[in-house]
Amino acid sequence: MSGRRATLARIRAVRLPDVIPIKYAPDYRTGRIGRHTSGQFFADITGAYQEGVRPGHDWRNQQRIYAVLHLFDESGHHTGSNLRFTGVRGDSPAAVEAAEQVLSDWLAGLGAVTNCDIAIRPFRVDFDNVVFGLIDETTDDPDEGHGGPWAELYPQGLGFHEPWNGEYDT
Repeated sequence: MSGRRATLARIRAVRLPDVIPIKYAPDYRTGRIGRHTSGQFFADITGAYQEGVRPGHDWRNQQRIYAVLHLFDESGHHTGSNLRFTGVRGDSPAAVEAAEQVLSDWLAGLGAVTNCDIAIRPFRVDFDNVVFGLIDETTDDPDEGHGGPWAELYPQGLGFHEPWNGEYDT
């Protein structure tokens, strides 16, 4: 078998794990993840561009700020998402402050939360013409994509891959 065909065979044989671990990193990109009484959560304040928008010189008025709270059961199945647009980056700090307040209220509504590692399954939510979720971006072509099994968290841009230890690339 040629080298390229062998690589393609290996990629086809290796897929995403059913559940993808995400490490808790205080004061960083995964600093608001963990468990609550009904399961797991991933919370964030993030900037995103609506589909079709190509950021240009006015990117601060094109990037939208969202409060994000994804909820999962103990097995990592997505059970719902709370998403709210709070303004554009150009409105900062007001847009970010508004998102922080919304997210704080949502997290308080979960009851007792523990920040810790989580393990979730791929999911997708389309909201406000923006894609949110943990998307399988595995390709069978080693010359395209990431060259192997890969899951990307959108719109945060966190990439998860082998050895599936919860660490991510940005």
